[in-house]
Amino acid sequence: MDQVTVSSKYQVVIPKEVRRKLKVRPGQKLAVFMKGSSISLVCDRPLESLRGIMRGVEVVDLREKRDRSL
Repeated sequence: MDQVTVSSKYQVVIPKEVRRKLKVRPGQKLAVFMKGSSISLVCDRPLESLRGIMRGVEVVDLREKRDRSL
């Protein structure tokens, strides 16, 4: 597990290995989520990058809207 230090300007540096694995680039937006005492940074990917992500998923036996409970 990597550790980072918060600077006097409340900035942190994302470790190089993490940036490389997640393909984080300068100027890229990150969403910040807080849950309890934890902070999560999530890469904001363009919608176009999700094209084809579900290719090959079985869609047999999926419930229709009328089958869902409200």
